[in-house]
Amino acid sequence: MSEHDQHEDHEDHEDGYAGPATLVVEDTELEVEVELRGHFQPIDGYYHWYGRVRPNERLSALAGGRKKPAEIRTPEGSAKGEISDPDPWDRYRLTGTSTPPFTVPTTLDQVEA
Repeated sequence: MSEHDQHEDHEDHEDGYAGPATLVVEDTELEVEVELRGHFQPIDGYYHWYGRVRPNERLSALAGGRKKPAEIRTPEGSAKGEISDPDPWDRYRLTGTSTPPFTVPTTLDQVEA
C-alpha cells in the first residue's frame, strides 16, 4: 500500500466559486456562468485559480477559440486572467495567478473551520 493510499481520508483544500459572473473580453461585458477553483502554490508563492466558463455563443464568437486576456467579476470579487482552450463542449478555460475573483480564507481559523 502506498503512502498516498494510507491517507485517502485527507481533505481537499481547494477554494472556489460556482455561479453567475461577468466576463470582460476585448472591452465587451458578457454575462456568463462559471465554475472556478484555486489553491496556493508554495513552490512559486502564488495563488493559482482556474476553471471553465459554461458554453456562451457570444464568447465563442468573440474569442474564436483563441487565447485572450480577460477580467472576471463575481459577487465575491474580480480578477484579471485569460481565457483559452475551449473543450469539446465549448467551455472556455479561465486561468489567473494571484488574487482570485472569489473569497478565500485569510486566517488560520478560517482555514481550519
